[in-house]
Amino acid sequence: MSTQDDAARTRVEVSAEPEHAPDENAGAASANGDGLPLTRAVEALLFLSSDPLSATELADAIRASEADVLAGLRTLSESYAPERCGIHLRELGGGWTLASDPGAEEAARRLFSRPRLSTLTPAQSETLAIVAYLQPISRPEITRIRGVSADSASATLLERGLIEEAGHSQFGAVLYRTSAQFLKLFGLRTLGELPDVAQWDATPQEQADLRERLLRAGEARAGGGPGES
Repeated sequence: MSTQDDAARTRVEVSAEPEHAPDENAGAASANGDGLPLTRAVEALLFLSSDPLSATELADAIRASEADVLAGLRTLSESYAPERCGIHLRELGGGWTLASDPGAEEAARRLFSRPRLSTLTPAQSETLAIVAYLQPISRPEITRIRGVSADSASATLLERGLIEEAGHSQFGAVLYRTSAQFLKLFGLRTLGELPDVAQWDATPQEQADLRERLLRAGEARAGGGPGES
């Protein structure tokens, strides 16, 4: 047979093969309906859920087949092998969950035995927001903006390390700014990552009230009102 015949037969054999060989892990790696790779989507949901999730629940949330979800769980099981990391994938009560390595139990007890910060009250949250956006700022100024005394809320924020002293105003009042603890608590790298107040969808009444408060505070600051002495 000639060389040309051999080349022609080779071309025919190659064209008869499928363009893409089947991949047994394709289901685990494919993107879900939201565009996120399925295995990563499964991992994210397990991380967010405090309760074990079944393959059915995961499949419904991700909009994928249970077979693909199970393939993703197998991939995660290998990634979270006990000898490789401190997080394990465990099957509990008919579902799957992420759990810490049992060997870290004593360290976890010591960590979480420390006093935990309680939730901020509305007054404390409002005061903290004013400090965050207008810092450095004094208590009298905060009081004028809020319309009520800020002494108690400011003292609590100072005690909890969310704000700190930042010198004195020209009238001798102590100025306050947010602390590094504030950035850590709210997941910020810098104050530049604070939400843009322009995106706040306030009602006309809220806008008018806030404008009036800020104008009064600005006038008092410029004129050196009695609260600043």
